[in-house]
Amino acid sequence: MTLSQHAHNQVFRLLTALLAAAILIGALFWTSKVDSSPAHWRAEWPNTDFSIHSVDLSEIFSGGPPRDGIPSIDNPQFVPAAEIAMSDMEPVMGLIIGDTARAYPLRILMWHEIVNDEVEGQPLAITYCPLCNTGLVFERQIAGQTLSFGTTGKLRRSDLVMYDRESESWWQQFTGEAIVGGMTGEKLKTVPARLESFANFKQRAPAGEVLVPNDASMRAYGRNPYDRYDSRTRPYGFFQGELPTDIAPLARVVRVGDQVWALDYLQKQGEITQDNFRLSFEKGQSSALDSAIIADGRDVGNVVVQERTADGDWQDVAYSVDFAFAVRAFMPEAKIHGLN
Repeated sequence: MTLSQHAHNQVFRLLTALLAAAILIGALFWTSKVDSSPAHWRAEWPNTDFSIHSVDLSEIFSGGPPRDGIPSIDNPQFVPAAEIAMSDMEPVMGLIIGDTARAYPLRILMWHEIVNDEVEGQPLAITYCPLCNTGLVFERQIAGQTLSFGTTGKLRRSDLVMYDRESESWWQQFTGEAIVGGMTGEKLKTVPARLESFANFKQRAPAGEVLVPNDASMRAYGRNPYDRYDSRTRPYGFFQGELPTDIAPLARVVRVGDQVWALDYLQKQGEITQDNFRLSFEKGQSSALDSAIIADGRDVGNVVVQERTADGDWQDVAYSVDFAFAVRAFMPEAKIHGLN
């Protein structure tokens, strides 16, 4: 190992340690409930109308980093997939619209959580919340207005709270709904995307392109700062709600609209068809939230969800692979199919 490589690795380790410390501090803040009121927020958020909200503000707390402390990517850069040196099993959010195919590696989304992009003229927000394992792509237009999203540094039920820079309203990433500010009540439309292995993305889009860091030294890309998180018996202390008792809190479930399936059940079945939906599973994707090195994460498999069109074809639909505790928190009445 050269001296420069050693120095680079030292920087990576330092950045990982700093984020881990921020997570711990944020968990302590959450438990002590020190900032869950507009009186503590107005200095940082002078343009947010806290008199308008659809949720109990006491449920929103600091996640550790300040506003934009986890910086969104607003000028995304891409290179051809053939030029990317990344493990075939690493997870990406794969998106195909028209003639454009793009992969957004979780090794990058882990550190930025939001990418403001435009695909085939369509403004999109590619989002990922590591604490809930929720990856969703949203259209970022409301009533003809294009929004640009950033991170508030806040969490609700352990899920990322985003904000739009135009109205500085706050949005729940898990639901795509504005929950605080002038946009309260608005909901972003989801766009079909796949949480898939890099190999699977390349197979279905050989000429696709892949998001790369604007500055490769900015974060410890490829490392997981939430080491062994998905092996925990409960989420970090950010989450103070009731945990499910019929399924492990950090077990993965597949959410399609208001329907939910246990991933273990789908894995055993291989394929499930219900109504017009078809869910399928195959091995070959590393967990981003297992090993400290994402490429070394255990195999949690690939999920594809499609619906049958009027002419009999199958097309992708929006879905997410969430942790069970988050689904129970945001969808308490939802049945998780496949549980005994």
